[in-house]
Amino acid sequence: MRLILIPKFLFFIVLVATTPCIAQKQTKAQFIGSLMAKMTLQEKLGQLNLIIPGDASVTGTVVSTDVEGKIKRGLVGGMFGIAGLEKIKKVQELAVRESRLRIPMLFGSDIIHGYKTAFPIPLALSASWDLAMIEKSAQMAALEATADGLNWTFSPMVDIARDPRWGRVAEGAGEDPFLGSAIAKAMVVGYQGGAGNANLSTGKSLLSCVKHFALYGAPEGGRDYNTVDMSRHKMYNDYFPPYKAAVDAGAGSVMTSFNDVDGVPASGNKWLLTSVLRNQWGFKGFVVSDYTSVTEMINHGIGDTAAVSALSLNAGLDMDMVSEGFLNTLQKSLQSGKVSMAAIDAACKRILEAKYDLGLFEDPFKYLKQERSSEVLSADKRAFAKEAAMRSFVLLKNDNQVLPLKQGQKIALIGPLANDRSNMPGTWSINADAKQAVAVLEGFHNRPGIGSKVMYAKGANLSDDPVFAAKINVFGEKISIDTRTPQALLAEALAVAAASDVIVAVVGEASEMSGEAASRSSLDIPESQQKLIEALSKTGKPLVLVLMNGRPLTIAKELNAATAVLDVWHAGTEAGNAVASVLYGDYNPAGKLTMSFPRNVGQIPIYYSVRNTGRPNGGDVFGKYKSNYLDVENSPLLPFGYGLSYTSFSYTKPVLSANSLTANASLTASITLTNTGNYDGEEVVQLYIKDDVASITRPLKELKGFQKVFLKKGESKTVIFTIDEKLLRFYNADLKHTSEKGSFQVYIGTNALVENSVSFQLK
Repeated sequence: MRLILIPKFLFFIVLVATTPCIAQKQTKAQFIGSLMAKMTLQEKLGQLNLIIPGDASVTGTVVSTDVEGKIKRGLVGGMFGIAGLEKIKKVQELAVRESRLRIPMLFGSDIIHGYKTAFPIPLALSASWDLAMIEKSAQMAALEATADGLNWTFSPMVDIARDPRWGRVAEGAGEDPFLGSAIAKAMVVGYQGGAGNANLSTGKSLLSCVKHFALYGAPEGGRDYNTVDMSRHKMYNDYFPPYKAAVDAGAGSVMTSFNDVDGVPASGNKWLLTSVLRNQWGFKGFVVSDYTSVTEMINHGIGDTAAVSALSLNAGLDMDMVSEGFLNTLQKSLQSGKVSMAAIDAACKRILEAKYDLGLFEDPFKYLKQERSSEVLSADKRAFAKEAAMRSFVLLKNDNQVLPLKQGQKIALIGPLANDRSNMPGTWSINADAKQAVAVLEGFHNRPGIGSKVMYAKGANLSDDPVFAAKINVFGEKISIDTRTPQALLAEALAVAAASDVIVAVVGEASEMSGEAASRSSLDIPESQQKLIEALSKTGKPLVLVLMNGRPLTIAKELNAATAVLDVWHAGTEAGNAVASVLYGDYNPAGKLTMSFPRNVGQIPIYYSVRNTGRPNGGDVFGKYKSNYLDVENSPLLPFGYGLSYTSFSYTKPVLSANSLTANASLTASITLTNTGNYDGEEVVQLYIKDDVASITRPLKELKGFQKVFLKKGESKTVIFTIDEKLLRFYNADLKHTSEKGSFQVYIGTNALVENSVSFQLK
């Protein structure tokens, strides 16, 4: 049909006539019930089928075939790996004009930290401890993605992670369930335009997808896709809370994980998907598998395609990503009695409900408005990207107040990441154009008055190992090995350093050294860069390290060698501008770590909220027959919650409003915070609580509150936290969510190592 020849009013008539009609007085249940009554079994199974076109960037080796034919036959419920108004419009037209029942499709994507405009990686965003900004990052990503035709995001990833060898720590919020839960809620609300599904149909909101359910962040050995094995006590207290928080916020979909849980792969785990997710937590949306995770259960030793597909449907999985096991085997499984029509109908109904909530039955082209195309990579998105980056940076060291840099200083800008665009967006920025990213050198030149004071040298390759580089460069060059020798690169850098007042070395990981399928057994900075840092430190010039990374690294040597260290993670499209602004003091860094940095990999897993042992250690003082290492301290190199500022802050001892608490009351804990330095700045004030005596072993400390407070230099403010009985609850040995009477310690301070405490009684 040549639509260009049809007058506008006739086109409207054609459009309405070729899509399911929603009568004004029909409820959602009535509309979907009526539609399902018309559907064949194959059309219902088609709604459970999520495919990817063969020309897309994928995270597996399988792609879909006969895509157009399947869409016309009503055998596709959604698609991902496709973007852009024209492409998506053509595919949606196939669904709503050429399939029998004209059911619109979902279009999803891994919109993890921004869309075309890349924001800092999620681990970096979490380091801001700024929930309003994190929510806004999801909202801005939704505005941009929906302007480009998408309506579903495979985000947020809320997996708790305490092993930085696992590369996907870059996609989450770190080690703590309290903070992770708050961020999970903020992301869902940001994507969906509010809690629940009330604002999904605006055309500017994305259906969120919480992943990876469950426990994906705890693979043995930190190796991606590996086995996970833990107690249910640990599941409920430490790993489940962020998933539940996202569900409570109204997340529209949930994605299963690749790992097994209690020996049963998550995509076929009925206890996980039905008993916990639906029955205990009341989840009403739909559950989608991760990429081919249904048929990957064959490798787990669970059965053939038909067996694992039936297992998954019966477990509570609604949509099969790429495997097409549902589409190709469930009809026979139904005939043989291995699945029921009721289970197929329930899964189909949930997916149709999501499409209804998105307004797709009312207007399948709601997300395909050409007039919104200017919202992609718009000035406001880029301005926000810079702000988010600056707020995510964590100052790890600042001896002699070398930072902020002074306007007239001669700067030697050195390092393999100093004049690099391709690595700035960070891992899982598949929709972003790295050519739009701002390199650090460019950011220095963009800041007025300092361009002529900056001298640049590469200094080293990210890695000199071509075999390692090939593993990183699967989807494009992230590690380029210079034609010059390492010695020549270093000599050039030292010459530039000699002519400078301050050295700024931009070092760390390539973006794809973290992320999916990017596990590392060593967390050291690559040897090529270690040699560069060592040589620069011997010059005697002040050495500022700008660290780019997607995970905690083992940087004890580098921290000792440098005068100052600023962790900027992978900061997104506006990375270079943000780095220059923070180094020169346009913004005072206020980020705090959300994962502990280990001294070496032998300490992993390392996290602050450990449970005590019967032979507790004495901190970092070695004692025989105590829980110690022989060759390293027990403490992390850098603790959870750690982060410095260009200014300094002092805390008074906590004060409680009462020394006891009852179930129906609350008390307050407060401190006075004072900015004692020379700059205005922000401080993340953190509240930790310890349960002194309980029926099961409890953590030495648990984060239970935080506030980000701005103070002008010399200013003081009283910071108040409210504590009630609900804040003290945990899952006991019977997995009952309860509190127990007794003594509790309250700590308020600048990171998890805070020691000053006051106590109260729960009566």
